[in-house]
Amino acid sequence: MTTNKALIVVDLQNDYFPGGKWVLDGINAAAANAVRLITASREAGDLVIHIHHEFPADGAPFFAAGSEGAKIHQDVLPRDGEITILKNHVNSFRETDLKDVLEKNGINDVLICGAMSHLCIDATTRAASDLGYACTLIHDACASRDQEFDGLVVPAKQVHAGFMAALGFGYADVISTDKYLG
Repeated sequence: MTTNKALIVVDLQNDYFPGGKWVLDGINAAAANAVRLITASREAGDLVIHIHHEFPADGAPFFAAGSEGAKIHQDVLPRDGEITILKNHVNSFRETDLKDVLEKNGINDVLICGAMSHLCIDATTRAASDLGYACTLIHDACASRDQEFDGLVVPAKQVHAGFMAALGFGYADVISTDKYLG
């Protein structure tokens, strides 16, 4: 069974989890919801695409090429035959074959989850929308971390909320896991 929908799971990698180099606020809850989405997508016959990021240069703050931290987290590992795409940039479409994979599989609708809300999720969602895909972003299957700007520390929950609000305004249907699965 095939559909015209794909789940894109972005950067749920070990360095974002407790014990990693760049731990995100709410990552365990986000991953648990991602597992629910992956299970439902597999059952529906939707395409499941796993994106993982590696920094190709020495001195990477996290996701160093070939490191344990750069590996996809055990809770969301791809099954045999599922597509895995390596990226070296924030945007999952930049210098990858993601667009070609979606086109080859007749995908019109993308479901997006993963990390980080304020970088790779933002860039990937905006790019997918700009390329003409109908986007659904699952806000509680994404995670972020505190950010700082001009001496002001912005808590992770506010960072996440700000980006979800902006993406929901112009780029995606932003909903919860329960609403999507219900």
